[in-house]
Amino acid sequence: MTMTVGELSKRAGVNLETVRFYEKEKLLPQPERTSGGHRLYSEDDVERLKFIQRAKWVGFTLKEIRTLMRVREANPTDSCEDAMDLARAKVVEINEKLSELQKMRDALQTFLETCPEIDAGHCHVIKGLSEVEKPECC
Repeated sequence: MTMTVGELSKRAGVNLETVRFYEKEKLLPQPERTSGGHRLYSEDDVERLKFIQRAKWVGFTLKEIRTLMRVREANPTDSCEDAMDLARAKVVEINEKLSELQKMRDALQTFLETCPEIDAGHCHVIKGLSEVEKPECC
């Protein structure tokens, strides 16, 4: 069964520009075309788009998704080592981000808990933001 780009975007839950972008980035293969030049897509394209969206949701970059797509479309008996390596690295990255988010939350919580709420001149939120050490990474 073939479908138009509009049907594809609706079934995959993405907008038309996203489909065009993924085609341009070569994450989607060039679609078949009708004699009138209209693009035609298959159920495989719907599944490919959903896969890309799920991979994005867990934090993979487009470059990483390209690797995941190669593994996904390889022979089912081939090794999935590349995918596993990417997933392990992503878990490390997410844990680092979580640690940083916790530090941010703790700093804000401290400002809130110690602020006397008198006026802007005594506001611990403003004072804390003026004095807090910014991590080297940012």
